[in-house]
Amino acid sequence: MALQLGSRLRDTRGRMLRDLRISVTDRCNFRCVYCMPKEVFGRDHDFLPHTMLLSFEEIVRVARAGVAHGVHKLRLTGGEPLLRRDIETLIAMLAELRTREGERLDIALTTNGSALAHKAQALRDAGLNRVTVSLDSLDDATFRAMNDIDFPLARVLDGIRAAEEVGFDAIKVNTVVKRGVNEDDVLRIAERFRGTGVTVRFIEFMDVGTTNGWNLDQVVSSAEIIERIGAVHPLEPLQPAYHGETATRWRYLDGAGEIGAISSVTAPFCGTCSRARISADGKLFTCLFASGGHDLRALLRGGSSDAELEAALARIWGARDDRYSEMRSADTAAERIEMSYIGG
Repeated sequence: MALQLGSRLRDTRGRMLRDLRISVTDRCNFRCVYCMPKEVFGRDHDFLPHTMLLSFEEIVRVARAGVAHGVHKLRLTGGEPLLRRDIETLIAMLAELRTREGERLDIALTTNGSALAHKAQALRDAGLNRVTVSLDSLDDATFRAMNDIDFPLARVLDGIRAAEEVGFDAIKVNTVVKRGVNEDDVLRIAERFRGTGVTVRFIEFMDVGTTNGWNLDQVVSSAEIIERIGAVHPLEPLQPAYHGETATRWRYLDGAGEIGAISSVTAPFCGTCSRARISADGKLFTCLFASGGHDLRALLRGGSSDAELEAALARIWGARDDRYSEMRSADTAAERIEMSYIGG
């Protein structure tokens, strides 16, 4: 059973449910080598049919159940969420929800940026607070190779500029660093966004799923990343912005902003993880590295009330005991859900 401390839902390790990450599609127009390699997700790949995806109304019901248990932040993911038709309509529906304290939810979206220049204004108008753009290189050839569909860097940079122009509360850039591929881009990316108000998060290459060919030798540690940047632009550590923040934060001593590092491999943060994930077809996953999920779609389409949905969520979270990154070894589960299915 969940521990009820201060009426907030907690798992077996006392971790509260604070963040809900909702995948709205398993499809993506990129074939990034660390997420959806073309060899696996080729032209004949069997993606989910539309009827299996949660409808916008079903997504709102799941979000409302999370909010009832203390969720404050929603993040829309994919696949590539901007491929979901009328995504701004969903955002507007979610923006109507309020936390238990009566406050607006923090609604964010992670995108590869390919359609952001076209969509930025509509997303902002609908109520999207924050946007995160995946950007793994500022070298066009490397960027095209990493997305593996020959998509030009310039169009993603156009998307980031559009996001700046429409005035999101926060804009972040996520950079997955893979040794032998793009580690030489670390300083360049940091310098590109220094002083702009855009915050870069450098992410260690993770063993999400089973198809990305992960190898520990390809991991560039956060410590090495911070050292590379700090040698040129001195940094000092910052305190977490909130309990359970995934990134360690660093401030430029000259006041040019901050950067972050997400160290799931070398410095696991399972002990404060407050995130649950909903797949596009309505399965609830309590860990990014899970091998299985809990079917909420069956409840949604089987006539369950909101109270029954909330109770199911409480049971699932209350039994949660995940700490994959702390236990990562040769003995951990061989089969894990792919990132494109569960979201990042």
